[in-house]
Amino acid sequence: MHLGSIYLIVRDFNKSVRFYEKLLEMSVSSQNMQRFAQFEFNGKNISIMNGYFDAMNPNLTVRKGEYVEEFDNLVAIVEAENTHKFVLNLWTENLEQERDRIKQLDISGQLTSIKYINNVSPYYYFQLTDPDGNVIEITGQYSPQRGEFDE
Repeated sequence: MHLGSIYLIVRDFNKSVRFYEKLLEMSVSSQNMQRFAQFEFNGKNISIMNGYFDAMNPNLTVRKGEYVEEFDNLVAIVEAENTHKFVLNLWTENLEQERDRIKQLDISGQLTSIKYINNVSPYYYFQLTDPDGNVIEITGQYSPQRGEFDE
């Protein structure tokens, strides 16, 4: 088994592509019309799928095989409530610098402070949301200020 791609079904394709280009500091690696865009990381992909494309362009998509509403109705999927059961985790060498960079970009209405959790080893992270409300967690090296996370 090998990871092909993780893809997010989005409401506003162009807005999501711009968001991820800024967040990831890279351009789209490949794109299929306004339907699908990929960001490639050493053979692994995060992809953006336009949840409305197929319904708006039925002449551009040929489907064969069983139609399963739960999997194949992309409009219903993109319009469903986001339950936050999916978290996209990214890491960086310098957590504080990355959080400052993302704050400067002003690309998310939700951006947390740096947090700490320890269940096996110390773990520092912050979170933000993409245009569809998907949670992104960014982890990395961090040296807390004196007393910052004291109990």
